[in-house]
Amino acid sequence: MGLTSVGLGSGLDINGIVSALVTSEQAPKVARFDSTEGAITAEISALGSLKSVLSEFQDSLSFLSKTDSFDSQSVKLSQSTYLSASVSNDAVSGSYNVAVEQLAQSQKVGSLAVTDVTAPLDEGSLNFAVDGESFDIAVTTDDTLQSLVTKINAADDNVGVTATIVNSDAGAQLVLTSNKTGTANNMSVTATDTGAGTVLADTFVMTELQPAKDSIIYIDGLKLTSSSNTVDNAIDGVTLNLKDADIAKLTTLTVAQSTSSVKTGIKAFVESYNAMSKTIADLTSYNAATEQAAALQGDSLPRGIQSQLRGVISSAFSTSNGNLSLASIGITTTRSGTLEINDDILTEALKNNVAGIKEMFTTEDTGVAAKLDGYLDSYVGTGSIIDSRDTSLDNRLDRLSDQREAFARKMSAFEDRLFKQYNYMDLIVGQLSTQSDNLQSRLDSLPGLVRQND
Repeated sequence: MGLTSVGLGSGLDINGIVSALVTSEQAPKVARFDSTEGAITAEISALGSLKSVLSEFQDSLSFLSKTDSFDSQSVKLSQSTYLSASVSNDAVSGSYNVAVEQLAQSQKVGSLAVTDVTAPLDEGSLNFAVDGESFDIAVTTDDTLQSLVTKINAADDNVGVTATIVNSDAGAQLVLTSNKTGTANNMSVTATDTGAGTVLADTFVMTELQPAKDSIIYIDGLKLTSSSNTVDNAIDGVTLNLKDADIAKLTTLTVAQSTSSVKTGIKAFVESYNAMSKTIADLTSYNAATEQAAALQGDSLPRGIQSQLRGVISSAFSTSNGNLSLASIGITTTRSGTLEINDDILTEALKNNVAGIKEMFTTEDTGVAAKLDGYLDSYVGTGSIIDSRDTSLDNRLDRLSDQREAFARKMSAFEDRLFKQYNYMDLIVGQLSTQSDNLQSRLDSLPGLVRQND
């Protein structure tokens, strides 16, 4: 850069003159750079918003693309006093009358009552057997009825026996409970003395305190006996959990296909589609009052997306129950291009033709979800159309940055050249002024020359 002081020879504001000349040359070009960069940045941002809302709409298709989403079953009971029930998707729709005659219960047995649970026992062993399996507990003279409880419950090979001590008017008894209900899980206890006495054999003559019972239920008059109160083989796909018994009380159990989750999924699909439509409308709008156009106004990309998606939305789809369309199940397009649901029509359609609706949405390659997903993936997937546009715009920004740098160098050289020119001019003017002053001084000093004074 040249001198930056006021011209010493000419008195001119060289800084101001150069700055004005550089600004007049630089400002229009910088404004064009800023305008171009702003437009590119706005387009990149708009494409990001477009890709985001398209991805969200694509995500909403996930539930409706799965056949399992349409296969859910529900179960209802006329009352909950005697049983509860759960159902799998394998259950067959139908209605059943269930009566519970008897609940399953575990067997309980008790030892001979003793007065002192800390009294030592005789040496020997105890064998506990349940449903064909058994385990042994070694008893020493250091053991008491109390310590046996710990040994039995902590045994690694315990086959399903829980021990505790119950105190009654007769004394303290070791009570054993089978861990499983049903007559198949009855217990037997065998005591063997190895010492001189017969303390073990006498103490462990067990008395049944509570008999084991199987549960008994009737389903539409058909009797079923089970060792458990959880019955999962009575009705295909249905598990019954018995709570109370009264053979005279019937509970009506109804298995039916559940459509509530499907309706929720369809509503989420419509809401997501409408959110996408609003975003596209905002990105392509024009405000006549402010004469401002949105970033993608007039762009063919959003128009192409809308055209393809609307084509799917308005199409008819072949199913085993005939052709179906979204409009035929209550999903219609408004004048503004959004979707709306007629809840009554949708509810009736799901009630009468859920199998057809399932086909319409889930059929591979040709169903609603598959077609929409395919179109959307071409716009939002890796290497998609929007990705290509983003890459092109990023390259334009890089080139614009290079142009800015080149122009800045040009302006710097231009400024240097101006300073040199004006400084040189200032030097010449200064020299001429000095010569003029010298000449005038000499003329003034000549003999006989009289200065004319004003």
